[in-house]
Amino acid sequence: MTASIPVKAHDSQALNSQAIEASQYDARLPLNGALAIAAGQHSSRGVKQANEDAIGIRIPDGLILTTKGAVTVICDGVSAAEAAEQASAISVSNFITDYYSTPDSWSVKKSSSQVLTALNRWLFGLGQDYREAHRGYVCTFTSLIFKSCTAHLLHVGDSRAYRYRAGKLERLSRDHVTVLGPDKRYLARALGLDVKLDVDYRKLDMKVGDLYLLTTDGIHDVVNDMELTQRLTDFYHLWKQKGEDVDLIDSSRFDEFCRQLSQDAVTLGSTDNVSCQLLSIERLPTQNIDDIYQQLSTLPFPPPMREGMMLDGYLIEKTLHQSQRSQVYLVSNELGERRCIKTPSVNYIDDAAYIERFMLESWIGHRINSPNVVKLLDRDRPKSSLYYVSEYLKGMPLSLWIERNPNPSVQEVLVLLKQIEAGVRAFHRKETIHQDLKPDNILLTYEGQIKVIDFGSCHIKGIAEIATPLQRDIILGTADYSAPESVLGYRVSNRADLFSLAVITFEMLTGQLPFKGKLAQCRTKGDYQRLNYIPCYELNPMIPLWIDPVIKQALSIDPDQRQGDTSEFLYELNHPINSMSKKATKADLGQSMLERNPLRFWQGLTLFFGLTSLLLLLR
Repeated sequence: MTASIPVKAHDSQALNSQAIEASQYDARLPLNGALAIAAGQHSSRGVKQANEDAIGIRIPDGLILTTKGAVTVICDGVSAAEAAEQASAISVSNFITDYYSTPDSWSVKKSSSQVLTALNRWLFGLGQDYREAHRGYVCTFTSLIFKSCTAHLLHVGDSRAYRYRAGKLERLSRDHVTVLGPDKRYLARALGLDVKLDVDYRKLDMKVGDLYLLTTDGIHDVVNDMELTQRLTDFYHLWKQKGEDVDLIDSSRFDEFCRQLSQDAVTLGSTDNVSCQLLSIERLPTQNIDDIYQQLSTLPFPPPMREGMMLDGYLIEKTLHQSQRSQVYLVSNELGERRCIKTPSVNYIDDAAYIERFMLESWIGHRINSPNVVKLLDRDRPKSSLYYVSEYLKGMPLSLWIERNPNPSVQEVLVLLKQIEAGVRAFHRKETIHQDLKPDNILLTYEGQIKVIDFGSCHIKGIAEIATPLQRDIILGTADYSAPESVLGYRVSNRADLFSLAVITFEMLTGQLPFKGKLAQCRTKGDYQRLNYIPCYELNPMIPLWIDPVIKQALSIDPDQRQGDTSEFLYELNHPINSMSKKATKADLGQSMLERNPLRFWQGLTLFFGLTSLLLLLR
């Protein structure tokens, strides 16, 4: 019996809701790179009574191939486990299905680790029904995910992954085994073996012509690396001589290679199940800037709009905002419902990077679902030009609220911050960093609801993994609110948004920017190190002392010194006891009064000694 998922070089089946939801607007994004992979596989029980191996390959079509990539998985059920066959079959099928069900804004590492963690806990839980937990649902796991120009390896156990390049064979994985003697080898790591899972993860560059081979120990225990190298060399030369059109790939030769290798392993004395997979990188996304621009310019820019004009059934009522980069109009549809339309500026009609970013605003906006983030409403509506539609919100930007509330109550600020943080967290759950959090991009409706707006500066990790010839902007946020790592060009994380949120918090409480408003002047690491932080309670005496250490930590120049995420920041602001126990050490509290007001400190100390002396004299 062979537990496998059929190889499909081009799979048009809908893998999940993403395939169904992909709109015509998404399809025009410059993401449909020309990745082409030839693949084959084979699995056999060999000389054993049952086949406890499982294999699977999924190579989808179109946008999903670009945003999620192609997946190959090989698993070997641990023979000592009663449910080894079920464990390997479950692991292959569930990993492939669940991986493609994760958000396409997530990175490969995030998606795969989430799926593997859940899968491991499920297998471990199933194994608890057995008298001995370690004899339940246990298997090895090796997977390669090919996305854009990068291969991502995930590995646990003693199945193997190899790469053949330029005549040389490289073993990509390492066996997780413990050797106790000549005939005693035990798996140190496997799926379902423990509630905690430690998976090896590697990123590998890909080149056209690379061959990737995955095997179970039934093969590589009897076929050594030298023999594998020779077989792959012979196959490579025969395959390249054939010179097939990469868009019409026949995978039968790959299946035959895997079948022959498995059969030879049995002939050489393999006593285990034999399974292997072979994949070849036939083409990589190598579009030039002209190709990208041609894709991006499918829809024309709309002309400047005036009151009374129509655009695809929307009546232009007035201009809400206009800048060098875009325009926002108040419109109404056929039902009289009011909406907002954002259009790109004709100043950038020849700028491919600008057009891509404008289109990505809509792409990510449709994937964020939160009551504290503005909703986009135009997914399924055909368009004659480039724009997107959002809900119309009546209210004021947070910057105007700050101006009108110079002395707000701390409780009022915390209530608003809770909503702001919820909106920011919705981005982070999609592995997206907003990168331009500021009061002007936060709207407070007349009903008291916060809405985070503007997706123009978002960093989407899943999209960032896709190769492009475009020169994207590095600094996209507003200098007064941007984290130092963003300005300095370092790697950014969710803590960059945490820094911006802390700046906004400081400004809401004091009416002023932190560091005397000098953040915008910083250009080097030295500039940031020379900043002088003034506690917020010195600018607003009504602010409790325990709040400032929380804000100060979130404003650390080093992102590693900040709180772990925005929810931790919000929690500490709302729980003074926890904040004080964590931040306010004895030294901090002892020095705070002297540092805040040294004159009053010494005056108080002098008064204390004076009163003490007077009492002694009266006695």
